[in-house]
Amino acid sequence: MPISDEILEQAQHVLYTAVISDTLDEMGLLDQALPPTVRPLDEGLVLCGRARTGLYMPVYHDDDALDVYEHEIALVDDLKPRDVAVFSCAGNNRIAPWGELLSTAADARGAVGCVTDGLVRDVRMIREMGFQVFAGGIGPLDTKNRAKMMMADVPAEIGKARIAPGDIMFGDVDGVVAIPQHTAEEVLKAAMEKVSGENSVREELSNGTSLKEVFGKYGIL
Repeated sequence: MPISDEILEQAQHVLYTAVISDTLDEMGLLDQALPPTVRPLDEGLVLCGRARTGLYMPVYHDDDALDVYEHEIALVDDLKPRDVAVFSCAGNNRIAPWGELLSTAADARGAVGCVTDGLVRDVRMIREMGFQVFAGGIGPLDTKNRAKMMMADVPAEIGKARIAPGDIMFGDVDGVVAIPQHTAEEVLKAAMEKVSGENSVREELSNGTSLKEVFGKYGIL
């Protein structure tokens, strides 16, 4: 069963990427963090939503038969509230598959952000919108004559992170993690408990208790 919007809303306000990453590690899910090159356009925003994936491949022309925007348009038009467009470009730094117009269309449908290892463009306008985008870089290059989304809503990879449709994408200034859908509720609830423990650790450290003593008591660093 998909995780509820209420839990995602709570997670967005309480959690942060590092504590989720630690929780995933503790569950043996060691490759869920996206590469550190995937950075937020706005470091003050937090992203939390359900993945809608798209896979890109390089092309070197465009015509009516190829129609490079076909699947991209269909995916964006089908976005639902709390969705996150996740565009896997296999590290292709020749394309910016996301920009201000896609952000506008996605935002109108209740989607909460985009994550891509490709580039993003129209940065000034996206920042003014407050729409959260994580990208592998910034550049003006359109996908036309350069790449096409070949499939949507299929398993994808960005770096070592495997991302399936419906997985939970969580991102903040520290980066992005992908939480498998089947374990998302367990991970988020465990992370919230960990946050409570970290608050106790922080208080004791602030009062001068040694790091060794606090770690021995809580097992948290």
